[in-house]
Amino acid sequence: MSYLIVDAHQDLAWNMLTFGRDYTLSVEETRRREATQPYIRENNGDTVLGWPEYQRGRVALIFATLFAAPIRAQAGTWDTEVYATPEQARKCYLRQMEAYDRLFDHYPDKFRPIHRQVQLDALLRLWKEPDDAHPAGRPTGLVILMEGAEGIRTMDELAEWWERGVRILGPAWMGTRFCGGTREPGPLTREGRQLLDAMTDFGFSLDLSHMAWEAAREALDRYEGALVATHSNPLKMVKHGESNRFLPDDIVDGIIERGGIIGIVPFNRFLIQSWKNSDPREACPLDMVVAHIDYICQRAGDARHVGLGTDFDGGFGLQHIPPELETIADLQKLAPLLATRGYSETDIAAILGGNWLEHLRRTLPA
Repeated sequence: MSYLIVDAHQDLAWNMLTFGRDYTLSVEETRRREATQPYIRENNGDTVLGWPEYQRGRVALIFATLFAAPIRAQAGTWDTEVYATPEQARKCYLRQMEAYDRLFDHYPDKFRPIHRQVQLDALLRLWKEPDDAHPAGRPTGLVILMEGAEGIRTMDELAEWWERGVRILGPAWMGTRFCGGTREPGPLTREGRQLLDAMTDFGFSLDLSHMAWEAAREALDRYEGALVATHSNPLKMVKHGESNRFLPDDIVDGIIERGGIIGIVPFNRFLIQSWKNSDPREACPLDMVVAHIDYICQRAGDARHVGLGTDFDGGFGLQHIPPELETIADLQKLAPLLATRGYSETDIAAILGGNWLEHLRRTLPA
């Protein structure tokens, strides 16, 4: 049996603009094209994403990001989606939004924007129909997620981004003017509190991923709208884990209590923090990912608060993920591992996609 999959985090536009990747192509074709561009493999690994693999893996929906890094984190001259000012960040986000719009305009049979309930319902009707009714495949839906909010110069601009289709917003990657972030601790700032208050008025989901712990704790108490962690693993399960990139138990519990969902990342360094690119992939078998999923379920007492947020192609690729995974289609291999741990078909369907779909049913406008 195969399940519908929702992946809550992929940096598609960043890859399209940084490396020229074409996600309408197969993984095999992209790897063949990039064989003559070794800097891509060196800096991002071999891709595991492509529309044919979305079809084979029944990846019906993706949270696709708008992402740019602060210039202090620029990894090299190839790393072009960076900013030094809010104005530059805004230009990056607009450029990436335009890349998604081109994808929707040129390949409507392959990718569709999902920012309203009616669009989600139409997409799911297609995926529920028999495979032989769609021999050419079905479109994969994209929900737009802004990762880091530096391009929002004033709170008034939230209306523009909502109108453009952004539905999930995370205030941090590293530290921003809104709050502390990965490797850069710090609470919500005055401007960060203003951002959260303004987000509530529109109905954005707040993404706690990358937020420093003190900022995330305050957000759990302060934010009145829906909140999630699209791509964050529990700190207790990360061997040698100490980074604030992971979620301590009190934040895990807070997300659960607020009815949120945590997306587990199948990245070897998020399974063993000391894992290095020179280490064998076999050190991090796929069952370690299942253990992270199970940890959230055990704390919640059910299977309703965890999903997948792979972050695939987000700075890592084939060389950096469990050995059972060749492409995103292999996420279906999680199902029998979950079943072995006693999860029912209903639970597995919820974990692999249903929980994120339920979140969207609660939060997307009609």
